[in-house]
Amino acid sequence: MKQILIIDDDEKLGQLLTQYLERYDMKVSVAMAPGKGFEILKKLKPDLLILDVMLPEKDGFEVCREIRAKSSIYGHLPILMLTAHAEVTDRIVGLELGADDYLPKPFEPRELVARVNSLFRRLEHINHVSHSGNKDRKARFADWVYDPNTLTLYHQTQPLSYELSSAEATLLNRLLQAPRQVLSRDQLLHGFADPFDRSIDVRMSRLRKKVETDPKHPTLIKTIYGAGYILTCEVSWQA
Repeated sequence: MKQILIIDDDEKLGQLLTQYLERYDMKVSVAMAPGKGFEILKKLKPDLLILDVMLPEKDGFEVCREIRAKSSIYGHLPILMLTAHAEVTDRIVGLELGADDYLPKPFEPRELVARVNSLFRRLEHINHVSHSGNKDRKARFADWVYDPNTLTLYHQTQPLSYELSSAEATLLNRLLQAPRQVLSRDQLLHGFADPFDRSIDVRMSRLRKKVETDPKHPTLIKTIYGAGYILTCEVSWQA
């Protein structure tokens, strides 16, 4: 049974989502403020966080930023953000901070369930890739080593490492499986529930900030305008 934590100060919405998600064999905990939410996070280690933007104490963006900055504590926790603002800029901010998905209010509970299931399917796919043909093997490309079992990037010569979000790991896995090949935006976004025009750009920007020497002038993950993206180096899989 999947464990889900909701941090939202709307008590009625929390009750409604709890009732709806539990129909789909999910166990739900609700916190109405970030402080309580962090207590539950450390205690339960849920499989997914549903996080509202407008919160007391600190907003959801700050909560997301803190979780992603402390991956050693919170791991690769998938985050689905909720907001009363439907502007694309709000969605972009959430994705830039490392959220895996974004849903504007008001929404149908069925859509929320669809988003949640989409996130879990993506994680299952990552786990499948990690434990299939490349089990116990790491991808070496350019100056980096990627461990798909822990979703962690290591620099080969410098003391740098990054734990990737599920979205970043999905994109990198797809690039690593097809080096020197142009992958379309549709190919890279397959399986994502929120393929709005800017989402791939935002997620790719986060990935480039980790692997590129100069993210504003990328040489490793290049944009092929009108076609998609390409990983420009060779990839080797080694134990």
